[in-house]
Amino acid sequence: MRWLKGVLLAIVTLVVLLLGILFAIRNQQAVPLDVIWTELPSASLALWLLLALIIGVVLGMLAMSGLYLRLRTSLMRAHKDVRQQRKELDRLRTQEFKETA
Repeated sequence: MRWLKGVLLAIVTLVVLLLGILFAIRNQQAVPLDVIWTELPSASLALWLLLALIIGVVLGMLAMSGLYLRLRTSLMRAHKDVRQQRKELDRLRTQEFKETA
């Protein structure tokens, strides 16, 4: 089953790579990017779109990092509480056995 997952992942990776190459080949026209305050130099449309995708992914990851860290901290606190409660339960169980004996 593990090898099937690896094969499927390799196939999907190759398909995405092939689509990316085809996209870059089909979008070779040089276009200048005009942002609000300046005009950036001409580059291929594929490059501008790839840069926009990368910037969007990075900004999305930065935006979600606060939530991720808060949830991770909450999870660690919950694990600590569970460990303490298990220790207390084990202590109470052993105490109960000592009292009945």
